[in-house]
Amino acid sequence: MDIFNGLWSIIKTIQFRDIVDILAIALIMYGLFRLIRETRAAQLLKGIMLLLAIYILSSIFHLMMLSTLLRAFFGASVVIITVIFQPEIRKALEQVGKNKNWRKYLKVFSKESKSDEWEKSVRKSIVDAADTAMLFSRSRTGALMVFEREIMLSDFASTGTIVDAETSVALFGNIFFNKAPLHDGACIIRDGKLFAAGCILPLTTDKNVDSNLGTRHRAALGISEQSDAAVLVVSEETGVISLAVGGELIRELNRDKLVNKLNELLLDEVEEEESKYRVFRKGRKK
Repeated sequence: MDIFNGLWSIIKTIQFRDIVDILAIALIMYGLFRLIRETRAAQLLKGIMLLLAIYILSSIFHLMMLSTLLRAFFGASVVIITVIFQPEIRKALEQVGKNKNWRKYLKVFSKESKSDEWEKSVRKSIVDAADTAMLFSRSRTGALMVFEREIMLSDFASTGTIVDAETSVALFGNIFFNKAPLHDGACIIRDGKLFAAGCILPLTTDKNVDSNLGTRHRAALGISEQSDAAVLVVSEETGVISLAVGGELIRELNRDKLVNKLNELLLDEVEEEESKYRVFRKGRKK
């Protein structure tokens, strides 16, 4: 009864904000465990837990030198964990940044409407890229075109040459001509314009990727994992046209399917958000 009364007295002191606090911490811990469950960080975490157990034992048995050393280690644990788990922490923050739900809610309050000129330019870039892909497919010319969406790719654009020009089949052909200096890199298309060419992209970290895929496809998957970009790839070996989105590769596309998919990714979502924005503005005016 004493134990029950003690527990009941503690429960009575719990307020609603305490429950929210506990749930928030539980969700964060659950997210962290899910993130590191199948990575090298899981083994590192086991090592840290082992050191913690050794520290507790050394304190119990009064092993002063060992406990002092481990106490210093855990005292700097924030910095140490940040260094050790840097790739996992970065991946988690990127996933939060890539989450479209909260960005859509923010856009309802802050986004200005895209102009008709912007839409016309984006549609033209999609058609130009699709026409180029079909020509490259027949001539077995490799190409890598990145369509920037919400997440800006300026860091990757800085690894190449800034072009900032209107797209055209002729321009794409000159860039990806196999003796041109920029043909090995990727080009980044921003707001319907060829923003940069010859850019270096990160390769995918997925170990389950088809071993037959070359560097271009791995780079396409890599940038699609780290951003929300839509990446068009033409294989130099087979001429197959593919599209990488969200770490997944859609293969063997023809011109119509490619144009429809790019329109869906680059324009349809924007138009949907624009309609929500207009409804919201109309409601506020009333």
